[in-house]
Amino acid sequence: MNRRGLLLILSSPSGAGKSTLTKMLMAWDSTMRFSVSATTRSPRPGEADGREYYFRARPDFEAMVAAGEMLEHAEVFGNFYGTPKGPVESAMKEGRDTVFDIDWQGGQQIRNSSLGRDVVSIFVLPPSIAELDRRLRTRGQDSDEVIATRMAKSRDEISHWAEYDYVLVNEDLTDTFERLKTILTAERLRRDRQPRLSDFVRGLNTEFAAR
Repeated sequence: MNRRGLLLILSSPSGAGKSTLTKMLMAWDSTMRFSVSATTRSPRPGEADGREYYFRARPDFEAMVAAGEMLEHAEVFGNFYGTPKGPVESAMKEGRDTVFDIDWQGGQQIRNSSLGRDVVSIFVLPPSIAELDRRLRTRGQDSDEVIATRMAKSRDEISHWAEYDYVLVNEDLTDTFERLKTILTAERLRRDRQPRLSDFVRGLNTEFAAR
């Protein structure tokens, strides 16, 4: 039975495991699509248009916003970032789910958009603040100053946990991933995500009538 694709939003403070869980999810189900954002910033070495980002000139980005072609957008450090609506709608019609690795503000905009009824939102929490700090330092990617900035931002991000449909405490990555798959499997089976179910039931009734 065909179904509409859903929009799976994953949010968390930096270091809680959101990006790792997203990669695991994409490897688990190759039919899923990762949402590629559009941005007005210049490409960095090795980045390709349509892969890391859709790189757009500022006037073009603003025109897309004005035309209602963005599900969400925000200005960060002088550059615009946003989610083009077209690729997401195409994936939905094909019955493919789209994964969004975004913050609470972007998630809020998508939930309030015309596609909001097809959103499943999940917030990932760390088991403790001390563990969050340890994970950021273990990655070895950021300076102490950057880590301090990320930790300060985490408090605000965590304060929005109650706005999400599901909340996962990522104490053990394997266990958290299993719970994530359970959520996705159940949401895919919801009655209102299967538009052809009514036709199928009518067919069953026709069979009854013919007996």
